[in-house]
Amino acid sequence: MINGERRTKRPIRWAMVGGGRGSQIGYIHRSAALRDRNFDLVAGAFDLDAERGRAFGIELDVAPERCYASFDAMFAAETAREDAIEAVSIATPNNTHFSIAKAALEHGIHVVCEKPLCFTVAEALELEALSKAKGKIVGVTYGYAGHQLIEEARALVAAGSLGEIRLVNLQFAHGFHSAAVEETNPATRWRVDPRFAGPSYVLGDVGTHPLYISEVILPHLRIKRLMCARQSFVKSRAPLEDNAVTLMEYDNGAFGTVWSSAVNAGSMHGQKIRIVGSKASLEWWDERPNQLSFEVQDEPVRILERGMGYLHPATLADDRIGAGHSEGLFEAWANLYDRFAIAMEATDRGDAAVLAGLRYPDIKAGIEGVRWVETCVRSAEGGGVWIDYA
Repeated sequence: MINGERRTKRPIRWAMVGGGRGSQIGYIHRSAALRDRNFDLVAGAFDLDAERGRAFGIELDVAPERCYASFDAMFAAETAREDAIEAVSIATPNNTHFSIAKAALEHGIHVVCEKPLCFTVAEALELEALSKAKGKIVGVTYGYAGHQLIEEARALVAAGSLGEIRLVNLQFAHGFHSAAVEETNPATRWRVDPRFAGPSYVLGDVGTHPLYISEVILPHLRIKRLMCARQSFVKSRAPLEDNAVTLMEYDNGAFGTVWSSAVNAGSMHGQKIRIVGSKASLEWWDERPNQLSFEVQDEPVRILERGMGYLHPATLADDRIGAGHSEGLFEAWANLYDRFAIAMEATDRGDAAVLAGLRYPDIKAGIEGVRWVETCVRSAEGGGVWIDYA
């Protein structure tokens, strides 16, 4: 159980790029990183507007001289300090992720990055090589994967409780962008502009979340080939899609689907993962994250509840409060940042044993997300054809 005791020897000196006033995601990064005292926010380039970013940083108790106008200025100045930053989180539009992450690694700084990690597999592999050369980690904020019952689903599959895996049905299909909200909402506007969002909208923005969760639950499965069709129901968003369906064949013969959508009118979130085996199925829904449905053929449905003693030990290790109390997305993100901190410290001291037993969305998870989006786009642009997945 996580009870607030710091799991690093001292707080890691941490900075942010982006995540300033008005950011949709900045606050949850800070709340997650600071909750268990593994990180200390000491610097930042919080905003494209230098004065606005400086004012915001001061309100966060960051020293004025460490509130920078740009990430380049921050990395250059910080590496000259004895108390330089050791890690940075990147909470900026997609088109900046690669350049910021690359610069951070070149300066010997651990990276936590929003997804997608970058736009192309070639870029992702370049970051992986740089990460290895510099001995620094890259974490990707697939935040929903920090929910406790994802670990329970993984344990049930590993124990053979589902039997042979046959079907993998994934979706993240909300309805908040079923109209052209970007006309009045700047936070949505860049997401549907290929100059900032890259080659896709919903495939990268929402589809990669359940995809990564499926990789956590089913680490032994590999995608063999896929086929994708995508649509722009709000026509002004073309060529980027606001709806897409991806079909996948796995190397064990299983079949999978991913529905990625921002136009599922009336749906709040609609992120669901259903894994079907030869003996049983399980289903998790992020709107009810404290429950996991475990359905054995010819038996009553079992609803497994977060925090209960019948769960696997690896699941209970992420407990933050006893059963019966709800935990949510902030706790899930905090669980990931806890693991990021452990991974950073273990990497710095060369502790291979700790790293081998630690699960978190790392550079390889980032690469797979980029590879999946890239392959989906190739399939869709080819008319919805099957593409071998390598």
